[in-house]
Amino acid sequence: MYRHLLVPLDGSDLSIQIVGQAVEFARTLGARITFFHAAPRKVAPAITGEEVVWTTSGRAAHELDGRASELLAKAQAAARAQEVPCSIVGTIDDKPYEAILGAARDAGCDLIYMASHGRASSLGMVLGSQTLRVLTHTEIPVLVAATRNPDSTARAIGIIRDEHRSLAAVLHGWIHLIETARAEGKAPDRALLRAIIRYIRDFPVALHHPKEDDYLFRRLRERTSSVDAELDELERQHERDHQMVAELATLIESDPVDLIRLEEAVQAYARFIWDHMGREEGVILPAAQRHLTDGDWAEIDQAFASNNDPRFSGDVDLQYRRLFARIVELASS
Repeated sequence: MYRHLLVPLDGSDLSIQIVGQAVEFARTLGARITFFHAAPRKVAPAITGEEVVWTTSGRAAHELDGRASELLAKAQAAARAQEVPCSIVGTIDDKPYEAILGAARDAGCDLIYMASHGRASSLGMVLGSQTLRVLTHTEIPVLVAATRNPDSTARAIGIIRDEHRSLAAVLHGWIHLIETARAEGKAPDRALLRAIIRYIRDFPVALHHPKEDDYLFRRLRERTSSVDAELDELERQHERDHQMVAELATLIESDPVDLIRLEEAVQAYARFIWDHMGREEGVILPAAQRHLTDGDWAEIDQAFASNNDPRFSGDVDLQYRRLFARIVELASS
């Protein structure tokens, strides 16, 4: 049976679906995964006379790098949550299907696991056409997973899980940063520690949790009382999260930073968050799928997808996505 899957990601909404499907498939097989992303070298055409010249601005190149880091880090976090061994690989290539085949050969993969179709992503890659080209050029078996453009229920759940993966990736990066500093006998980068605290305090704590309380949890309480005890505990954990992050912020401002205390506190916080996310994904989301109406899901989807909250704007969401990419890149370097 297959032991090593290559899973290409293209940055479209289907990537969220394909990551979850691939992780579950690999878990049942006892296989490992290499997640792969190919960003195009060609970004924007500049017209010079009758000639089209492809250019990449500094800002566009930075956003490409950040988006690739984001995609791969979230996929890695999803695999870790299910204890599926994985690695991540990114490259720049204008022919994604050739890059996919080359990555599968280089990694020694015995199966390529791809989405069935897709839309053009913000990076200019159309996974549907690339899937067809991989199928017609490969010597490695390809499993084409059934995917579809998600409805409001699937979109809302996908966004919640995607935000969970973002936080998990930051926590893994934080742990790696501290472990590396301790092993090298050096003080960790305080600016990066502050960036991590800022991300956790201002995005999952101040934005993600209130949306869960105001939309998902509220609607679920209106439809059923069967999970009230679990919702009560999750809401208490949201409050405890504020306290734990404040304690962590105090620790990183000590001079010098006590690495032993900080590492213990970060490890404890990570365990707390992983348990919290496990409760939401293992109990609350399945209950919501059973009890909520299409109208409920449409409201939840709009809230999570468009930052439908008077305290935040779409610019804030973009700001913290960029901060997330920076944290992941620096913490893993």
